[in-house]
Amino acid sequence: MLYGRNDEQARISSLLDAARDHRRSGALVLRGEAGIGKSALLAEAADRVPRVLRVTGIEAESGIAFAGLNQLLWPVRDRLDAVPPPQAAALRSALGETPPGHDRFTTGLAVLTLLAELAEAEAPVLCMVDDAQWIDTATTDALLFAARRLAAEGVVMLFAARDDAFSATGLPELRLGRLPRADAERLLRARGLAPTVRTRVIMEAAGNPLALHEFAAARDRPHDGSRPLPVADRVLGAFQAQITRLPENTRLMLLIAAAEGRGYMPSLLAAASTFGVGLADLEEAERARLVEVTGRSITFRHPLIRSATYQGAVAARRVAVHRALAESADDLDCRARHRASAALAPDEDVAAELQAAADRARDRSGYGTAAALYRQAAELTPDPEARAARLGAAASVILQAGRLDEAEDLAVQAEKLGPAPPDLARLGRVHAVIEYERGDPRAASRMMVDNAAGDERAAMLRTGAMYGWTSGELPAVLRAAELLPDDPAVRGLALLAGGGHADGSPLLATLVREARDGAGDRLRAAQLALVIGDDDAALELAAAEAAHCRRHGRVGELPNVLQVQAQTQIAAGRHADAEATVAEAIALARDTGRPHREGRLGAVLARIPAIEGDEARLRELIAHAPPPQGGLADSALALLDLGLGRNDDALRRLEEIARGPRRHSTGAMVSAADQVEAAVRAGDADTARAAFTRFRAWADAVKQPWALAVALHCEALMSDEEEPYVKAIRLHERSSRPFERARTELLYGEFLRRNRRRADARVPLRSAASVFERLRATPWLDRARAELRATGESGASVPTAPDVVDRLTPQELQVVRLAASGTSSREIAAQLFLSPRTVEYHLYKAYPKLGISSRRELSRLTLEPV
Repeated sequence: MLYGRNDEQARISSLLDAARDHRRSGALVLRGEAGIGKSALLAEAADRVPRVLRVTGIEAESGIAFAGLNQLLWPVRDRLDAVPPPQAAALRSALGETPPGHDRFTTGLAVLTLLAELAEAEAPVLCMVDDAQWIDTATTDALLFAARRLAAEGVVMLFAARDDAFSATGLPELRLGRLPRADAERLLRARGLAPTVRTRVIMEAAGNPLALHEFAAARDRPHDGSRPLPVADRVLGAFQAQITRLPENTRLMLLIAAAEGRGYMPSLLAAASTFGVGLADLEEAERARLVEVTGRSITFRHPLIRSATYQGAVAARRVAVHRALAESADDLDCRARHRASAALAPDEDVAAELQAAADRARDRSGYGTAAALYRQAAELTPDPEARAARLGAAASVILQAGRLDEAEDLAVQAEKLGPAPPDLARLGRVHAVIEYERGDPRAASRMMVDNAAGDERAAMLRTGAMYGWTSGELPAVLRAAELLPDDPAVRGLALLAGGGHADGSPLLATLVREARDGAGDRLRAAQLALVIGDDDAALELAAAEAAHCRRHGRVGELPNVLQVQAQTQIAAGRHADAEATVAEAIALARDTGRPHREGRLGAVLARIPAIEGDEARLRELIAHAPPPQGGLADSALALLDLGLGRNDDALRRLEEIARGPRRHSTGAMVSAADQVEAAVRAGDADTARAAFTRFRAWADAVKQPWALAVALHCEALMSDEEEPYVKAIRLHERSSRPFERARTELLYGEFLRRNRRRADARVPLRSAASVFERLRATPWLDRARAELRATGESGASVPTAPDVVDRLTPQELQVVRLAASGTSSREIAAQLFLSPRTVEYHLYKAYPKLGISSRRELSRLTLEPV
């Protein structure tokens, strides 16, 4: 029976009931000091559920990638074929059945799918993680990824961890407090303790349940009147007192078990034989309920007993035990760990073994584990240069895990040791990526270019050039081109940065064309397509790369791809799609340890509220954007001002963009066309001509129909002549940017109305109003309607059918569109990194909003493909 835990039990019960009765999933982290009752709550929950998967963190296995996942999934390993092949391959790799080489987050998706499959047959499924602070980081990443994406499977995940020793951002937490005196009295009364003894035990235990039990068991122990110690230390002392009273051989066997850590009997007994002790010597410890021996394993009743055993032994005995365990180990990683624990001074042989273990963890995508092993190897490395190389390796892999502060600290430590030139270059790359992730791509571009050397030189220069281009650090772009003159992408960006649009654009266009034909890096080509305004190519390449990442479970790469995809969707007027795409990218960025990207991704959407005239939402989106995103933010604010008729404000912002470091970017070029309109309306002909000259040169170079059409409407604005409008509208028929077309039609309609051609004006004005209404471009729609009224058209509202996608949440929209295309729930789940049950839940929620009741009826709706 549990005392004083009614609220905690009720919280867990509500999760289990919701999973059983309503198929709702949930996760909860239980936190508290050692002995506070976390494990007891987990055990009580497990008694209520038929299907339980459990894993207990073992400190000795915290350095073995996916050790926890092996423990958790061993009972259901025969069910791996129930998940999609890429996910099954990732799980088999994690479980050591197949070679490594999978995206680490695919493993988390596979865990989610497997749990959902189990729950489909026997909900609820309870997944329990005890002593989570000691679970290896590869397993932790996979389990937290799955926990954050639970929805409608009938799965409950419970984590128990020490205070502040396990990061589970995004999951609800429940902190366990000490037992009130009344509950402590009830517990001890049930143990049959006399009132005077109860008073002393309650005072010493301070409400810690484990301490209450252990101090009650030692009721004849004299009161310790010395300086008060933390409860955990007093419990530790109680356990050490018990251990001290045991026979010497029993204490030695307990030490071997504590040092071995995993409870793996073959290794433990092999080491024990070198000291002349064996399993029989554990008998007294079993009688004292310090350990339990079951089958091929030995477990301590509580982790503090293991700590008491290990800490109570003298150092020489601990070293001897670790050496014996290293000799008897049948696993290379365990051998390396024990040799490291036995090392009393730097030792290159031991360091090399640890590095090999780190390499194995890295190859299995266990980046956090690999970093810890590289760091430990560095500590045991005698040579400073070699130590720097291992610290640099630790920095690189921990960066892949998204832990920026740790990566920076390791890189700084390595640099102080005087690393070799190739290692110094890698450390420079680490610093550059950290700066980029933190929101300073200008500094990142300089670092990447300045440190480019060795095997990664060309890749670093390409990355540095792209960082520099997007952030406006143009000297870094030019420097990269000097150092890598034969690379068409870097040279093309440098030419554009210097204003050489006619020479630079064809170089980039060739790379885009090659990627569309199946050669080259699709993501890089999609980014270059954005640079030259090729919307169709950017959308095609980004969609293909996103599909590839989804198909192969490459979750970690997807946020970058989705950012490009969202930008192209906004340009194409697919605002709901862009909202859904960015929402998914932000969720994945959080799940993959890159929360710093949220501000950058949010800024991508800034153009939508700018078009809609929603100033409050626009400012909310750009509030958390890092300063280098000022190009997107300022362009959006200027467009908002222009739409609201604040021409002077718009012109001021646009002039700042034209003088700023990102003046040669695609966004700045689009803003140059806005600058023409703002200058014309403000009566500033010189500014209008200068902006037009810049935009026209770029449009002529990139040769995109939408850009040429916008250049013509700018020309028409300045000349107040009809022919450029007519040509522009013809070009817009081949254009993919509806907002730009509607703006041209609005300007043309205004021109015709001013020239008393009212009947002619109504045609482009109606078309413009229809597009503005669909895009919810309220300021622009108001202008179009006002012009229609001025032509004499009564009731100048242009009604359109409400867009069904506006009724759905971003995730419902993604699910519905895929379902409408005939994609099965299982396939949708694999693509969107959800469980099939959650897909069905989203469809169930979406059908009433769409006025339908089944998949069959989806085909009747107008839903463009994602």
